[in-house]
Amino acid sequence: MRYPRLINNVSALQAFQLLRFISFTLISIYFTKSSLSIDEIGDYEFLLFLASALSFFWVTGIVQSLLPLYNSNKIFYHDKSRSTRRSPEIFNAFLFITFFSLLVVLILLFFRKHIAVYASVKPIPYFNLLLWYILLSNPACLVEYIYLLRNKALKILSYGFYAFTLQTFAVCLPVILGYGLRGALYGLIAASAFRMLWLIIMLFRYSRFEFSWPYLRLHFHLGMPLILSTLLSGSAQYVDGIIVSSKFSPQDFAYFRYGAKEMPLVVMLASGLNNAMLPEFYSEKKIQHALSAIKEKSRRLMHFLFPLTILLLIYSNDIYYFLFTRRFYRSADVFMVYLLLITSRLLFPQTILVGLKNTSVVMVASVLSILMNVALSLLLIPVNGIVGVAVATVIVYFLEKAVLMAYNYFHYHIRPSAYTPVKTFLFYSLVLVLLFILIDRRIIMLPRR
Repeated sequence: MRYPRLINNVSALQAFQLLRFISFTLISIYFTKSSLSIDEIGDYEFLLFLASALSFFWVTGIVQSLLPLYNSNKIFYHDKSRSTRRSPEIFNAFLFITFFSLLVVLILLFFRKHIAVYASVKPIPYFNLLLWYILLSNPACLVEYIYLLRNKALKILSYGFYAFTLQTFAVCLPVILGYGLRGALYGLIAASAFRMLWLIIMLFRYSRFEFSWPYLRLHFHLGMPLILSTLLSGSAQYVDGIIVSSKFSPQDFAYFRYGAKEMPLVVMLASGLNNAMLPEFYSEKKIQHALSAIKEKSRRLMHFLFPLTILLLIYSNDIYYFLFTRRFYRSADVFMVYLLLITSRLLFPQTILVGLKNTSVVMVASVLSILMNVALSLLLIPVNGIVGVAVATVIVYFLEKAVLMAYNYFHYHIRPSAYTPVKTFLFYSLVLVLLFILIDRRIIMLPRR
């Protein structure tokens, strides 16, 4: 009877992120082996990239600020049955995300004639389909977090399985049947519509349809620093993508996107742990318990993800040749450098600050990191090209986490060892970096491409 204990909010949300990663990876693998040209794959990757670039920061900010507000805010009364009540917070968060989605669509429509991509000044491909994808996919991101707030871990797993299994088949099947990239995009929109329908059903079941300006202002006040910090800290990879899309061909963009994935499994699982732990800081009495939980759960992630990353580092070239064919051999070089981002992803000082509603510090640290990233990238690009940008990102992301850990120590008197398995982290990080230097020293010496 010990097995069910393995399924909790944290592990379920991590598994959900893993299922999402597997779905998009299987689609990418199939596309490289299908009849689609590299230009078409580049267009598909660009549409996903653009939709994410225009949405990732405010979706993340709204969701992460909802998690602590759900259990504790000054607008709505909270009784002891938090896990069973109908929540007006969820309904207002839905309105918040829907408003921003509509705003993005209107901005794209307004500037459509002024936006061009790739070195050939090509207009955005499949523009109308992109708008539908943004409208449907962004609000649907609430589903898994509603289950998280309702303590329904098994529901997160079942929803993720159905949603991403459908997505994989809905995107790949039209290509198999000969409908090309347009058919694949219709399938992606259909899968997003399925998730949106699921969300609407959940809103009727778990939310209270009570519009509140005071709550939206509170949510906006707490979420805006998170939105800005997420935009700044996460914008480096998107700025890089914009540069590549504006200076190079769809083929080059496809090569870049297939390589600049760092280690998506690390991102998904780390993000799942971060978001799942945020509601645990609603009471001062729970802080020590939350810190201990972060330390133990991050230790488990390290024991799993660091060895996996080391194996990927050793066999990256072989894996890329096998999964994506030799057409994408250039992507493996970028991917090897991005694997080192695990050294910053598995540190969680920002979880403490967001959980304690001190989001302004996270924002300031993100401002400093993006400035450092731009400066360091400019220094490395002339020598190392795209690889130099990846190296700069690895260094700056780690420094950002170090700054936040220092703030937690000096302001809250929370030692890094209280929420980080320091010895485990240092051991794995040292092994990974030394192995990278020994095996892939040639990568950082690559000429500019």
